Amino acid sequence: MSRAEEFEELRPLLFSIAYRILGSVSEAEDAVQETWLRYESFPAQPASAKGFLAATVSRIAIDVLRSARVRREEYAGQWFPEPLLDDPYEDPERSAELADSVSMAALLLLERLSPLERAVFVLREVFGFGFGEVASAVGRSEAACRQLAVRARRHMDAGRARFEADRRERKALAERFFDAFREGDVDGLRELLAADVQMVGDSGGKAPLWGKGVFGAEHVARVLASFVTPFVRIGGVVETHELNGQPGAIFRDRDGRVVNILALDILDGQVQTIRAVINPDKLGHLGPVADAWTVVRETNRARRRPEDL
Repeated sequence: MSRAEEFEELRPLLFSIAYRILGSVSEAEDAVQETWLRYESFPAQPASAKGFLAATVSRIAIDVLRSARVRREEYAGQWFPEPLLDDPYEDPERSAELADSVSMAALLLLERLSPLERAVFVLREVFGFGFGEVASAVGRSEAACRQLAVRARRHMDAGRARFEADRRERKALAERFFDAFREGDVDGLRELLAADVQMVGDSGGKAPLWGKGVFGAEHVARVLASFVTPFVRIGGVVETHELNGQPGAIFRDRDGRVVNILALDILDGQVQTIRAVINPDKLGHLGPVADAWTVVRETNRARRRPEDL
């Protein structure tokens, strides 16, 4: 098998490692491309292509994350990961770890870790690499990596919700949620929301947003119901889709351009958190991006039509 064939076979794994370390589709893709350039020019044949490539993409991702941390500290408003439609890597033996680690909630927990802790956690806990391989990837001793893994696991466990929803139950509840949402059914939405639900967004200061968030079942239900009818009236489409392994939806304008996404955290039979990504810089990989300001203005005009008064 040629190097190019080996690399293409391992590309899904490399992207999945990089995305979990970086929380960015575009940066993960760049890290994978840089990994190929280094592999292509590497003079010797590594004993293990998988080990060499996983270590290389991890080191690149760690370096990128260190510089990205500065930008994220200066970010306008809340920072969320770039939404991921489909994780390209599959491993039946680690399906639970893979699904759990790619959710918005998990990626935001990973943001609390140092770059080294994050890389060690991803390689060891998510992908099951041995500590020898992890140590080689991050340039630390095995003993140091074990300590990093313990600290990372402690931070992650402390931030996790206590109840995990069954995937089928979660899907069924999400379908009920989006049915009620499309109908503008305030009562139906309220019934599915946790009392202390929060709806928060990431606009990066580049798109309209509802302040720092909307909190409480009553307020969230009314805000959601208030804009969906006029949005659909102007040709908008709410396209349900799994995002980061969780139920969600992509909002498109009349021309099919992406306006924003919503991702739901569903636990203990209720929607606990609704996260919106509206920053156009984080949506380009989903397709052509709409001008959200224009969409909001048109939606507001449609809301003020005499027949709605």
